[in-house]
Amino acid sequence: MFQSIILFIFSNLIMTTPPINLYNSAKTNNGAWYVVDDGVMGGRSQGRLDLAKGEVLHFHGKVSLENNGGFSSIRYDMDSVNINDRRKIILTLKGDGKSYQFRIKKDRRERYSYIKAFTTNGEWQNIEINLRDMEPAFRGMMLDLPNFDFDIISEMAILIGNKKPETFSILIDNIEVI
Repeated sequence: MFQSIILFIFSNLIMTTPPINLYNSAKTNNGAWYVVDDGVMGGRSQGRLDLAKGEVLHFHGKVSLENNGGFSSIRYDMDSVNINDRRKIILTLKGDGKSYQFRIKKDRRERYSYIKAFTTNGEWQNIEINLRDMEPAFRGMMLDLPNFDFDIISEMAILIGNKKPETFSILIDNIEVI
């Protein structure tokens, strides 16, 4: 009986893959995040990023529809990460009750991203995103390609673009793949 219990525990330990931390506010280089607004296309939205080691990342600002604008985002400049056998992204964050998109790329050179929308509730929360539910999109248009099914992530981003002018504020503490 005792040997069966030990074997059961040992086999579960072997089969469990540890999470991969993509970003943690206390441990990761916060300077790798940068803002990309619709200004790259002539828009007037303004996102800001407050960076402080050991504190949560604060992405905030104003989305404007002026001059064909409508989005603000932050991107994380990272080395490619092998996520083999992982199935979910977990975002630990506190938003303002608004909808955002989490975006990843398998190859930084590709023009399109894989996206999944999520809504914040004003409290600290863990948002679970199934990797296979992430759909390919380019400049707000869904593409006729398969959903994310790769072993590599080379870029991640958080975007707000709800097709209306609004202020926004989101705190990001941790992003991991399980």
